[in-house]
Amino acid sequence: MKLTKLEHAALIVDKAGHKLFIDPGSYTSPLTETAGAVAVVITHEHPDHWTPEQLDRILALNPEVPIFAPAGVAHAAAGYQVTVVSGGDTVEVGPFTLRFFGEKHAVIHESIPVVDNIGVLVDDELYYAGDSFTVPDGVAVDTLAVPAGAPWLKISEVMDYVLEVKPRRAFPTHEMLLSRAGKELSNARIRWATEQNGGEYFPLEPNESLDL
Repeated sequence: MKLTKLEHAALIVDKAGHKLFIDPGSYTSPLTETAGAVAVVITHEHPDHWTPEQLDRILALNPEVPIFAPAGVAHAAAGYQVTVVSGGDTVEVGPFTLRFFGEKHAVIHESIPVVDNIGVLVDDELYYAGDSFTVPDGVAVDTLAVPAGAPWLKISEVMDYVLEVKPRRAFPTHEMLLSRAGKELSNARIRWATEQNGGEYFPLEPNESLDL
């Protein structure tokens, strides 16, 4: 499998030309290479993780592609056929096995509603928790997508999350709100946390890839 990180929270996982799109949102450049899509996963309803325009770009070339998301996304994206998934569900789609974890978005502030959020484990290899620090119970995570900057986190929480998950490899996501200096600080802290349990950190920039 090949993982490609796009801007902010969007990821593409490619397996022999079959593509899984995760969280293509408003901070991600318009998708162009969408042929071969076999599934879309949207972790939650916030627009930095999905937009109608990004979904339409995928559906234009892949009209039957299934969209997996929690109930909040199905409500927000009422014009689309969304298959609702919850923590504990497993889905086989194309060459991918998707396992889902968690239930809710991290708290931003008590004045802001907490929306549905699911984490996804792809082929027991790549784990991305969306906007949460949900740890996938009973899973030895090989590659972890680590949130690097957001209104709902502080770097100590990110570091503790990585220390708890103990991934073999990690890379940053959710960082378009950070300056270059902010990215470098987050990368240094996440690298330290990853290396404490023998993992390796990859400070991927948009459009860079990892072979999984």
